Amino acid sequence: MMLRDLSGKRVTIAGLGHFGGNIAAAKWLVEQGAEVLVTDRAPADKLADSLAQLAGLPITFKLGGHDLADFNQVDLVVASPAIPPSNEYLKAARLMGVPVTTEICLFLERCPAPVVGVTGTKGKSTTSAMLGEILKRGRTTWFGGNIGKSLLPELPNIQRDHVVVLELSSFMLHYTGENLWSPHVAVVTLLAPDHLDWHGNFDAYAEAKRNIVRFQHAGDIAVVNEESAALMAWFEERPKGRVVRYGVEGRRPFELLIPGRHNQLNAQGAFAAAAALGVSWDDAAAALGRYKGLPHRLQLVHEAGGVRWFNDSIATIPEAAVAATSAFDPGRVIQIVGGSDKGLDITPMVDVLARRTKAVLCIGTTGPSVAAQLRKAGARDVRECGDLTSAVGAAKEIAVAGDVVLLSTGFASYDQFTNFEDRGEQFARLAL
Repeated sequence: MMLRDLSGKRVTIAGLGHFGGNIAAAKWLVEQGAEVLVTDRAPADKLADSLAQLAGLPITFKLGGHDLADFNQVDLVVASPAIPPSNEYLKAARLMGVPVTTEICLFLERCPAPVVGVTGTKGKSTTSAMLGEILKRGRTTWFGGNIGKSLLPELPNIQRDHVVVLELSSFMLHYTGENLWSPHVAVVTLLAPDHLDWHGNFDAYAEAKRNIVRFQHAGDIAVVNEESAALMAWFEERPKGRVVRYGVEGRRPFELLIPGRHNQLNAQGAFAAAAALGVSWDDAAAALGRYKGLPHRLQLVHEAGGVRWFNDSIATIPEAAVAATSAFDPGRVIQIVGGSDKGLDITPMVDVLARRTKAVLCIGTTGPSVAAQLRKAGARDVRECGDLTSAVGAAKEIAVAGDVVLLSTGFASYDQFTNFEDRGEQFARLAL
């Protein structure tokens, strides 16, 4: 249930976050006249950067833990999407009939423009960014969601004839599903196991992803990667809206600045969505030909002596690491793999790395086990480096002109880094 008028309402923001995920929501709620309380399990010293951005605002803070009364004795709870619905405090709020929402839901309930939503286990950020590049050349386009800035502060500026492109995570889609919402145009790039700790199992994860098309209507459009049998199975029954399939085979390729078949696939998905909104192939090709890519996604960070260094730290699942490896010539890739274990099957990744790499440098808590599997699979040069500094040092010893040093680990980063961005930034510095 949406609370249209928030003036005077008691609103708890659950989870400020180290990176300020709910900062924009807090500021916006204050502007709406709400009585805002922010609570986070982390202590104040861990949230210093986020708190500094809210300094001087009439906000109550309760940090270092939660108080049940702040959840079940208020008018609204705005939860960080990182907090799973199984959280005891969110459950307590719902038990007392308190609505639980998120920043993205607050925006969507009030957005006057049509929304293009993009999701997928991998490929959603690049596809979203490509789509934004295409659309902004013909109409006013707003870009936000999982990777962009919050669009709540922009609501007064967004008009009905504009278009909004949102990258939507499975966490976000869980909550938008509770609002029975799907976008006018939905793009789905890939479905593979991920975030099972949050969702509990793959089925729940897939169901959250499916919310992007579940509530579409007759005039809506679903743009789906035809190379994913799991995604195509969603549309075996008669869909409510129009289904547009995309893929690489049989399609006219785009000339891209960024390498890899998977990026060609991302471009095809972005074009399919843009075409559904009336954009021509020529206009899309012109925009895509200038697109330079996003940080941490097969990002060229250094080149010296004929050796290219690519930061693909976003590759936190095996399928993403395989896509990165396959973007380059066999036998020329020196790849850094390993990290925090998500409990995913890495057998396909091991097989590809054993066949295509020149050397594999293993780091993190999974490093020894990955190295053992690679050796068993017949990889030509496998080294247990322990940490990123040692791995980069080894890569500099091995690499010769024509080689590629690739950080594409196939694992999460939390064992040795703050997040995947931190890992990628450290790699870029070490490569110099």
